[in-house]
Amino acid sequence: MINRMMGPFLMFTMLVVSTLVANAREMEKGDPNAIIGTWKNGEGTGMIKISKNGDKFQGQIVWLKEPNDPETGKPKLDKNHPDKVNHSRPVMGLTNMWGFKFSKEGVWDGGKIYDPKKGSTYDCTIKMKSDNTLEVRGYIGISLIGRTDTWTRQAER
Repeated sequence: MINRMMGPFLMFTMLVVSTLVANAREMEKGDPNAIIGTWKNGEGTGMIKISKNGDKFQGQIVWLKEPNDPETGKPKLDKNHPDKVNHSRPVMGLTNMWGFKFSKEGVWDGGKIYDPKKGSTYDCTIKMKSDNTLEVRGYIGISLIGRTDTWTRQAER
């Protein structure tokens, strides 16, 4: 009787193991470097160049629709940053995204995004919807409380 039960149990165990292996391989698929390139934010007010830094990805502001402060005519400064030490640094060239790791096909998470307009930093996840479209979700605490912006690729990798 025990031998008759071992057959179905063994088949079930093999099925579970093969499913787990297939899922692990599926998670490894995809190109971790697919987000490398220059992307325009959804408002059309800025472009961010995403690059690789070690095993993580980061973004730097490389273009602004309005690069100069309307009051002074000089380049915009990071005057809304909570640390006053940063108020004299230019927004252009600022690394405003960092710490992203490729987690599964089309998803990079574990990163942060800084909004110089508000002077706030948020947790962030990036999802690639197509070769030329990213959904960038900034949030506080849990992903349900946040905002998603759709970015479009401006330059090839």
